[in-house]
Amino acid sequence: MILAIAIGFVVLGGLGMPLAFAIGLSALAGAVVGDLPLSLLPGKMVHSIDSFPLMAIPLFALAGQLMINGQIMDRLIDFANSIVGRIRGGLAHVTVIAALILSGVSGTAVADATALGGTIVPALSKAYGRPFAASVVGAAANLGPIIPPSAAFIVYAVMAGNVSIGGLFISGIVPGILLASGLMAMCSYLAHRRNYPYTGEPIDLGNIWLQTKRSFVVFMMPIVVVGGITAGAFTATEGAAIGVVYALVVGFFITRKLRVSHLPGALLNAGIVTAIVGALIAFASMVTYIFSVALLPQQLTELLRGLTQNPYAFVLLVNLLLLICGMFIEANAILVMLAPLLAPMASSYGIDPIYFGFLFSMNVVLGGITPPVGIILFVMSAMTRVPMTTLIANIWPFIIVSYGVLFLVSFVPPLVLFLPKAFGW
Repeated sequence: MILAIAIGFVVLGGLGMPLAFAIGLSALAGAVVGDLPLSLLPGKMVHSIDSFPLMAIPLFALAGQLMINGQIMDRLIDFANSIVGRIRGGLAHVTVIAALILSGVSGTAVADATALGGTIVPALSKAYGRPFAASVVGAAANLGPIIPPSAAFIVYAVMAGNVSIGGLFISGIVPGILLASGLMAMCSYLAHRRNYPYTGEPIDLGNIWLQTKRSFVVFMMPIVVVGGITAGAFTATEGAAIGVVYALVVGFFITRKLRVSHLPGALLNAGIVTAIVGALIAFASMVTYIFSVALLPQQLTELLRGLTQNPYAFVLLVNLLLLICGMFIEANAILVMLAPLLAPMASSYGIDPIYFGFLFSMNVVLGGITPPVGIILFVMSAMTRVPMTTLIANIWPFIIVSYGVLFLVSFVPPLVLFLPKAFGW
């Protein structure tokens, strides 16, 4: 059964079939080979997506689309410019700071890449060239699924079944800030090495105060949503709904850039995201069921136990596995296929569920900028018209920084767990 699934997935995926359907047809082949009752599969699929927490995904996606359509990026960029000041390569720093703030609204890397690409890339390209502009935006966009709220954390929590969404949200704050700091350090290094021009105006406290006031409503959205979730005032799904209402109020009455004509497109984009994730989860539930029948989780646990009893060695092996998978498979597909297998194994090693869930999610998120199959690479190449080979050559320094931060938090668990434990998760 398992061999049939593996062969089917490799062949169908290699032929270019969408991953959700490649997973589904491979699972069907595995069920037929294993002589399992096919009548059970539809029920497994429906049960997997009949989940209240999953409703947060379309709502967070909709909130992000509404905030982007409300043209919040101008305010974020003005604020970032005010605190960066006049330094060499300053626009690159502004990009990372804007992405860090935007991440508290969107929750996905693609949304951040699209928003940043449509606003700051022209200025970046003029100052430093399109290849560098595309690589900075692509790397910074990966902050989206790490800083809360995060769609990746929601999918992982649902698939793993033993971890709090609120706890995962909080776990991303410190690593997200570390990643942003690392990206800015690399921007500074490259700017000095390549003698990029100075940009921005000297720091002025009056201007910082003005831009802070203009951007205050944007800063408050993640504070209200994530703060309410962590405080136990409402669930992640209810928080996502509040985020939608907040985005509507800001777009219509604060920035006054959101129009009724924007709503159909925002709803459509949120629906597309939901359909993709829902199809992946539904079809992957068939694979999970077949793996359970074949006792694969128990066999893998025994295999790894035979290789090592050290939890840090297990974490290193998982990091290597997910790095390889992320180079060829889309993040959501990895989440729905491997989280149900690896999460119980991590528990058997005594690894904290929030810690492992964060590492798993950050691993697959970084796959978005890891060649050859990185969705952010394709997005930025299309938006900036930079050839893929040129983009990959320019983004490598940022990939090294990103995986350096992942390695750091992998072996210094307090960086991930300090805030969740402080909030009682």
